[in-house]
Amino acid sequence: MDSISSNPTLTAVRKARQASRKLALASAKIRRQSVMVLAEAIKANFNDILESNTLDLEMSREMAVSELTVDWLKLTPERLGTTVSILQQLAKTTDPTKRLINAPYQLEPGQTYSQLKPLGTIALIYEAFPELAAIATGMCLKTGNSLILRGCSTASNTNQVISQTIKTALDDTKLPPGCVEIISPDTGSSIQELVVQDRDLDLIIPYGRPSLVQQVAEQATAPVLRTAIGNCYLYWSTSGNLELIRRMVIGSHQGAPDAVNAIEKILIHSSIKPSYLTSLFNNLQKQGFELRGENDLVKEFSEYLKPLNPSEWARPYMKKIVAFRCVEDLSEAVTWINRYSSGHADCLVTESYQESRQFARHVDSALIYINASPHFERNPNCGEAVFLGMSNQKGYRQGLIGLETFTTVKQVVQG
Repeated sequence: MDSISSNPTLTAVRKARQASRKLALASAKIRRQSVMVLAEAIKANFNDILESNTLDLEMSREMAVSELTVDWLKLTPERLGTTVSILQQLAKTTDPTKRLINAPYQLEPGQTYSQLKPLGTIALIYEAFPELAAIATGMCLKTGNSLILRGCSTASNTNQVISQTIKTALDDTKLPPGCVEIISPDTGSSIQELVVQDRDLDLIIPYGRPSLVQQVAEQATAPVLRTAIGNCYLYWSTSGNLELIRRMVIGSHQGAPDAVNAIEKILIHSSIKPSYLTSLFNNLQKQGFELRGENDLVKEFSEYLKPLNPSEWARPYMKKIVAFRCVEDLSEAVTWINRYSSGHADCLVTESYQESRQFARHVDSALIYINASPHFERNPNCGEAVFLGMSNQKGYRQGLIGLETFTTVKQVVQG
């Protein structure tokens, strides 16, 4: 026991596991009230959170942290306001663990039904994005799961203030102690030490750059839900509307602070008029985009496009960069997308119903957008829709990471 009590990671994991059993039995009313208390606490601490965030931003600039990470780290009153709105929306939604669904079979003479239940203990390992701690806490409390938060050292001051806000808020509720545990990287605890606690962890969610997601996936012995950002493809069919494509591309990059579904690659049907391409290139450049393309396109539109490395087709830019390639038909586009896309959100612009059905059937991605913007929002203000992010992982909740992602199914046979 002494070795466990002196190890902050093991201590946090064990506390969270013990709390998860009590939290799963807590009433929906208590959990709903707790989420609302958390929302009010975050709202009341805006100034302290923003001041701590300023310190982190200053330290990041001194340490030459990447511009992308700084964008993810930088909090604003608007971002915090969105966080509060998400928590308030979560508090209003119905309890997902009370939802009954049809069982896939019936056992005679009893009656069989299925019910959603909490997973248990969830760990969120996140890079920058300090507000994710509060959002994930709200989602876990709503679904009856305990949560372990492990942020990055870049946001240490902000994470500390938000974590303390969460702890103080929950101390005033009827929830069991340990339902939210925080592991600070400043304690020297490694990510690897956390992700191998498969005895007590039911799900690990890494959120950040692909390198972080890959690190966790390779080291973990507990189940991992991969998240995905960027490298979404769009196929521009011969009948596709130019103005719609322009709006979709620009809109997909406006998901602040993380443009999860940003369109970064566009496959163009070879018969698209050069004047249409010139119009799109010119417009995107005016919007601050850097444009790249395959060799033939670069030669033809050298004033707009820069050459790219072939390896770029398979990786996200996570910047305002869009690369272009010509294809002969829809089949070639589908093959290319299935090979190089991130696999979480891909788009088609066409006026052909047949093409739309073929694209939807054959593209192997979690979400397909046809003549619709893939712009991602955590709280799109439509009922119970609150999302932590996106996953391209097959086998477990591929697609939008919502409340049901934090649940599993229990089957009951009533004799």
